[in-house]
Amino acid sequence: MAGWAGVRSLPGEMAGVEVNLGYLGARKLTGRLLRMPVFADNVQAAETRSGEDTTSAGRVEALVQLLRGRSYEEIRQRMYDSAPGSAWWTACKVELELRNGQQVAEASLAMSRVSEKMWASTQHFEQLADTLHQATNDIADLLRGTQEAGRRLEIAVYVTIGVTLVQLFNLIFEVFRKR
Repeated sequence: MAGWAGVRSLPGEMAGVEVNLGYLGARKLTGRLLRMPVFADNVQAAETRSGEDTTSAGRVEALVQLLRGRSYEEIRQRMYDSAPGSAWWTACKVELELRNGQQVAEASLAMSRVSEKMWASTQHFEQLADTLHQATNDIADLLRGTQEAGRRLEIAVYVTIGVTLVQLFNLIFEVFRKR
């Protein structure tokens, strides 16, 4: 069966267990579903392996508890010193992932708090901008009013100068007329 397309033998500890990856070859087409998930063809070996996995999982859990008080550097060093897939390597990986998950959660919480503060600051700045806009409009209205008053004052000054000149010419005319 190892020669058929999609069927592979597992290396290492599970040698002899063949896994069908769900590929369909011409020989396996009958009785198979498209996109079939991975399953073990040797069920007895898989059941034996699952019993070993539970004891291994208990051992890994105990090692994780042992690693709880250790530093990152010590855990990383022990992980690098252990073979990939070993109980120590798995326990170190689990502990590091737990710690990284906690750090991500704490960072997310801090980012949420910062986001809320930024939102409040943005709302405050928008309120200040509205107030500034209103004050600017009020000052612009005052300046327009002042400009109109300045134009009226300018016209009044011209009228006053004109009336003064007319009276001066009238006075000069009266003086020259009496002579």
